[in-house]
Amino acid sequence: MDKEFSNIRIVDIAKMAGVSVGTVDRVIHNRGRVSEENRKKVQAILEMVHYQPNLMARSLAASKKQYHILAITPSFVQGEYWEAISEGIDKAAAEMESYNITITKLFFDQYNNKTFDDIIRNLLNEKVDGVLIATLFTDSVIRLSQELDRNEIPYVYVDSNIGGQHQLAYFGTESYDAGVIAARLLMDRLPSSSDILMARIIHSGKNDSNQGKNRREGFCRYLTETAFNGNLHEVELKINDSVYNFMKLDEIFEANPNIKGAIIFNSTCYILGNYLKARGMQAVKLVGYDLIGRNTQLLSEGVITALIAQRPERQGYDGVKSLCNHLLFKQNSEKVNLMPIDILLKENLKYYLNNKL
Repeated sequence: MDKEFSNIRIVDIAKMAGVSVGTVDRVIHNRGRVSEENRKKVQAILEMVHYQPNLMARSLAASKKQYHILAITPSFVQGEYWEAISEGIDKAAAEMESYNITITKLFFDQYNNKTFDDIIRNLLNEKVDGVLIATLFTDSVIRLSQELDRNEIPYVYVDSNIGGQHQLAYFGTESYDAGVIAARLLMDRLPSSSDILMARIIHSGKNDSNQGKNRREGFCRYLTETAFNGNLHEVELKINDSVYNFMKLDEIFEANPNIKGAIIFNSTCYILGNYLKARGMQAVKLVGYDLIGRNTQLLSEGVITALIAQRPERQGYDGVKSLCNHLLFKQNSEKVNLMPIDILLKENLKYYLNNKL
């Protein structure tokens, strides 16, 4: 291989050829279905860089050693935020299948930490070589992390980070900063004397997520450090009870007509958005998180003012690949791997949708 290309990686070849990493992998190893057009693109780049397949990787693929990785994330229905994380996990799993790596996905209710604890209670009763963890419930995740430490099992965090632990790596955004950005997006569009509504989703069990708490802290800190002199109002809403939500929101908006902005710190921004749309209150500036279908639609209609996105597919994909690289090649990622914090407006939405990952 020429010196210029001595450090070329499959991910670099994929970018140069304009195809996915999985497509490059299938061409190199001559397996799976690849269109003739994409095969020619990849072959041209391989010849240009004089690529030689990693003999160590080939020997690992041919070996009998088996690895088992667990991915612990919230359950979801189609179109929700965690579906994208799961798709990233599946993409990495497909690429690593030939290396005798099996990935089992375990799901919990993101609004009830008891379901997380139920999953991890018997987690280590069978062979586990690595774990990817969505860190919604801080105390429970720390207990799991300490148990994995005792058993010398590597683990990776996604969604939000937890300091003071021994995670192999973290993939996600800086939650606090994402809260600061949300506050700035609102304050740039509101008079400083406007009131702001902060909504929180309630459910069964203890349900304050690590991500949501960090975002809220960053949001409130920005307001205290700027010229904001309005009032903050809080309301608790339910995930699947529109009648209750409309009643609570009617009450708080009627009692506080100076509310000009609103925020919700997870992917359920559509709950507030649907209310504002139904009541004809699009003048209220609404900022939320995550590019799920229901949020995207309201953003395109101008009901949601801005969405803050965090590339969930990339989190799931990179998290699994980092565990695989550690187990197979003893290669470690950086401990903190921050995703871009993307700000989506009605005007730039279509460009982002075409280039998510």
